[in-house]
Amino acid sequence: MLHRSSIAIALVAAVTATAAQASDESKYPDFKGQWHRVGAPRWVVPGGAPPPLTPEYQAVFEANKAEMAAGGMGNVPSWYCLPQGMPMMMNIYDPMEVIVTPGATYILISHINDSYRRIYTDGRDWPENPQPTFAGYSIGRWIDQDGDGRYDVLEVETRHLKGPRTYDSTGIPFHEDNKTVVKERIYLDRRDPNILYDEVTVYDNALTRPWTSIKKARRESNPRPSWVSEACTEENAFVRIGNEAYMLSADGYLMPTRKGQRPPDTRYFDGPAR
Repeated sequence: MLHRSSIAIALVAAVTATAAQASDESKYPDFKGQWHRVGAPRWVVPGGAPPPLTPEYQAVFEANKAEMAAGGMGNVPSWYCLPQGMPMMMNIYDPMEVIVTPGATYILISHINDSYRRIYTDGRDWPENPQPTFAGYSIGRWIDQDGDGRYDVLEVETRHLKGPRTYDSTGIPFHEDNKTVVKERIYLDRRDPNILYDEVTVYDNALTRPWTSIKKARRESNPRPSWVSEACTEENAFVRIGNEAYMLSADGYLMPTRKGQRPPDTRYFDGPAR
């Protein structure tokens, strides 16, 4: 009888735990599936206002644009396969998956060495001795805006970012002090639950004021989509030597990327450079 009682207690506990888990899941919005970017992966939309940079960093941006116009690679570090980091990764260059659990929300994007984020929602405070990363350290909290017992918005703050990073492929710069703070509001469209918004606001010392951009994504209609896996170095023909960018030609020789570019120093090779 004791054995049967133990089994019954275990079954009741298992059912109770399953019911509690299901109840917890029902509180969260449905972010499941594959999400695709809507619109261009840019921070300045067509016809939009220019970035609110300080004069010092506006000069950095102008110099970067001039370098790109001359054929150079500019200051966008993903060309040599560094992760894009926050907030550039939220431009969603490849399909995104959002996995919600009570303690953390995970954002997975297989692009430039598999970008991913952990957004902690377990009530923790900021770490005392953080290790800066390109994605940063993110703490979030769920908000029930309309009081219906279900969460509507995930509010996120991200700190402890490392550089180099830019906002997008145009090379809009961040301050070199890497004290960037990124705040987000992530939520579904009330009229269309297959639309996801991410309101991203950046606080950075290269800016004259906080700068907000709203990212939009659409859910893939196929419930079992294919997922790509991109290895940046696999087909990357660009080579970084020091701070210079060169290109590997189809016949295996090093080429310049811009007019007038000098070849790299070959002092450690025998004989003249070919």
